Amino acid sequence: MKNRWMGSAKTNGLSVFLLSALLLFSVFSSVGCQALWNQPYSHAQIESSTLFSSFSEPPKHLDPVVSYSSNEWSILGQIYEPPLQYHYLKRPYTLEPLTLQTLPEVRYLNAAGQALQNNQTVAYSEYTLTLKPNVFYQPHPAFVMQDGRLKYGDLSEAQLKTIHSVADFKEQGTRELLAEDYVYAIKRMGLRQNHSPILDTMQHYIVGLREFSSLASEDYAAKIAGDPQVKNRFFDLRNYAISGVKVIDKYRFSIRIKGEYPQFLYWLSMNFFAPIPWEAERFYKQPGLVAKNITLDTSPVGTGPYYLAENNPNKRMRLVANPNFHDEFYPVDGLAEGADAALLNDAGKKLPFIKEVVYTLEKESVPLWNKFLQGYYDASGVSSDSFDQAVSIGAGGGMQLTQEMQDKGIGFLTTVQPTIMYLGFNMADPVVGGYSEQQRKLRQALSIAVNYDEYITIFLNGRGVAAQGPIPPGISGYQTGQAGLNPYTFEWQNGRAQRKALEQAKRLLAEAGYPEGRLPDGSPLTLYFDTPATGPDSKAQLNWYRKQFAKLGIELVIRATDYNRFQDKVRGAKAQMFVWGWNADYPDPENFLFLLYGGNAAIHTNGAGINSANYDNPEFNRLFEQIKTMADSPERRDLIAQMVAIAQRDAPWVWGFYPQSLALYHGWYHNVWANPLANNTLKYKRIDAAQRTAMQQQWNQPVIWPLILVFALLLLAVYPLYRAYRARQTKRLVATEERF
Repeated sequence: MKNRWMGSAKTNGLSVFLLSALLLFSVFSSVGCQALWNQPYSHAQIESSTLFSSFSEPPKHLDPVVSYSSNEWSILGQIYEPPLQYHYLKRPYTLEPLTLQTLPEVRYLNAAGQALQNNQTVAYSEYTLTLKPNVFYQPHPAFVMQDGRLKYGDLSEAQLKTIHSVADFKEQGTRELLAEDYVYAIKRMGLRQNHSPILDTMQHYIVGLREFSSLASEDYAAKIAGDPQVKNRFFDLRNYAISGVKVIDKYRFSIRIKGEYPQFLYWLSMNFFAPIPWEAERFYKQPGLVAKNITLDTSPVGTGPYYLAENNPNKRMRLVANPNFHDEFYPVDGLAEGADAALLNDAGKKLPFIKEVVYTLEKESVPLWNKFLQGYYDASGVSSDSFDQAVSIGAGGGMQLTQEMQDKGIGFLTTVQPTIMYLGFNMADPVVGGYSEQQRKLRQALSIAVNYDEYITIFLNGRGVAAQGPIPPGISGYQTGQAGLNPYTFEWQNGRAQRKALEQAKRLLAEAGYPEGRLPDGSPLTLYFDTPATGPDSKAQLNWYRKQFAKLGIELVIRATDYNRFQDKVRGAKAQMFVWGWNADYPDPENFLFLLYGGNAAIHTNGAGINSANYDNPEFNRLFEQIKTMADSPERRDLIAQMVAIAQRDAPWVWGFYPQSLALYHGWYHNVWANPLANNTLKYKRIDAAQRTAMQQQWNQPVIWPLILVFALLLLAVYPLYRAYRARQTKRLVATEERF
């Protein structure tokens, strides 16, 4: 009896021990099969039509009259709707109505404002725009009415205590888009205190805008002088009129411009001309909301396919489909030559397909790339670190995906973009700026020494073309071959452009007064380079820039800061040198040449101008005034060639390169097509959520056998101790029984 009890105790103890092990094994197995341990999103998000993307720099401005950066427009383009847009698929790039019934009607008028007769000169062009009916704004508290007044127009301190974002308001309203909203947007552009970067450009064209801007801006300034808090209160621009911009009726308005300016239609596809309802500005111009940073600059209000549901720029931004979005449908034709026929699979279907977009802050490229390979981002660019893993170069120099990418069903798009990246000199700076022969030679020497051919090879894996001037490929005025050569930095050898030897740069530097990069007292010439590149990925690039200047004996001091501060320094003409870029707004060379037009210089426009280098050459300016109103013609192209030659000689930029984009996307992400001029393309994309879920499960199953192995080894290690413990317990029991 005694021995049977002891054996039973041992057996029961072992059973419990093994049962615990089995239980833990089943837990590991079930968790591994049913859930992904590294899943960063909820099941509901993954299984819905949600796009997962990222951003590296928080947007500074989401007010369309102020914003002019690509990272901001990637958000704004989904929220706001200017009158026109680019057809998603067509090439060459083609404008089409967005909120209009048709393209604007144009009348040409004489100096008396009457229709042209005989051979009269065009004094004015008048555009009449007719809106589609039944276009409504996103749900927003600014539109909620109570007893004929705006319900949330005057918030009390008690109400403000519970408000942290627009989503905290209990009621949301809407109203129809009206012609007056577009007119109000142009008035906001004209208010100098709003710092619109295109105001000075548009004043040359829109009749009465200059006079309106002067009057309204002066009145506003006077009110602020009397009471500084006025800037946080509503300044009703409806009380002012622009003589050349008129509301005709509920759905029609007109814009009269001076002379002929064919490119004006392109401007009407840009966010600067997106409608702004006065109620929204009235709503946001409450001191309590301004103090909480709830403004039009952080919480936009539009008629587009999406609205900004969350704006946490240090972590996440989230777009949600606008429930009030008007009827718009996927294109049924216009497929460009060579494009995938599958791009028309959704022809005629109602937009948008994607119901939510989650943008997550990713400051480094490696985590972003790894999450893309795991299927947690739907698309990704390709950094230099991951290039060899993603892309292989064929014998002819063409790119193709590696077998690893193909096995995952990943697709890719690549194209030379209508973009230029450049190193800009502040032409107002006493050292690197100026127009004397010596100052030109300094910049020309630096333009030779900063070897962007090398940069493209090292940092871009060959994804770019060294620039010869300000106009990129695909834009009228760009010249190939020897005709487009920059003779100050390149030579034509063996049928190709060859960068001039470093010895020539050193000779120019000596002629500029800095032999071997030295000042008259023998100390090294020190130059200052401002940059927003502060992450670990940029360290190698900044070291590369130092080496380029060191080749000439020049010491380069890097001044790194965040992007918003960087913008302020450049626009305030406080940066000596900087790297920046420009994406084409519209397919015309004027869109690049106006970056060098003196009238757009930041120092002449209180920082609002787009000429960040502050270049101001009278001959260049004179030619620009001629070409900006001309239609494309051989004569216009000749004048543009003269302008490019002037800029090449003066070298206000080291011309840099035209980047070649490379985007990868998963097989469940459909209707992906490169349209660099359009900013509102998200509505055309589609996600197959079921396929994504299946692939994520397949690619991210947790590897649990090491845990099981460790646990088993733990069991083996602990079991002898367990047996020894049971033996002592048994011995103690036997001894007790024997005493009794």
